[in-house]
Amino acid sequence: MTDAAKVVAVTGASSGIGEATARRLAADGHRLLLGARRTDRLEALTEEITAAGGSAAFQRLDVTDADDVRAFVSAGRERYGRVDVVVNNAGVMPLSPLDALRTDEWDRMIDVNVRGVLHGIAAALPMMRAQGGGHFVNIASVGAYEVSPTAAVYCATKFAVRAISEGLRQESAGKIRVTLVSPGVTESELADDISDPTAREAMKAYRAVALPASAIAEAIAYAVSQPSEVDVNEIVVRPTASAQ
Repeated sequence: MTDAAKVVAVTGASSGIGEATARRLAADGHRLLLGARRTDRLEALTEEITAAGGSAAFQRLDVTDADDVRAFVSAGRERYGRVDVVVNNAGVMPLSPLDALRTDEWDRMIDVNVRGVLHGIAAALPMMRAQGGGHFVNIASVGAYEVSPTAAVYCATKFAVRAISEGLRQESAGKIRVTLVSPGVTESELADDISDPTAREAMKAYRAVALPASAIAEAIAYAVSQPSEVDVNEIVVRPTASAQ
């Protein structure tokens, strides 16, 4: 472990951006605690990282459960002595037109995308303040800046993540770093959550120019690697070929 290495807790680490971020940060020498509901995937990823000489552990995590998130962050502190970075990455995207009235899906997006981030902040902020510093990396979306048909509720949750991140940054100036990373269309399993047929078909065309998840992981690694006096506040990453 180098002097620049940190202890990083990553939510939603079983696939997509979370999985790519785990690999990228492990390659940089950071020590990782990986969380998600699919522990079989977490176990395989942890074994891959440790076999390559990295340091990683995993714990089952449901970000909608505040107690579960507190236990997750506490496990990182117990294992490594501290937690320097929390990557609030877990998210869902079951798009649909508002008049489809899929209220259960609206609730799920609010629970995972908004409450999940708040639970991560609540679990780690007191510890970071006590240890004299820390860094939250919150994953939003280009949907935090614009709204499109079928994505009204999803975009609302990402606008919320953007607002929460900015509020936390202002309240924590000089103490806690806060980075908002907003990916454009990126290869992931998020589209698998779309049950509405109209939204699913629209997403197929939209994803034709998708970025690899590793591109977002690179942006996260850049923010994490900056010296303590540098706070990278917002990064928006889009495919070159994408207008949105």
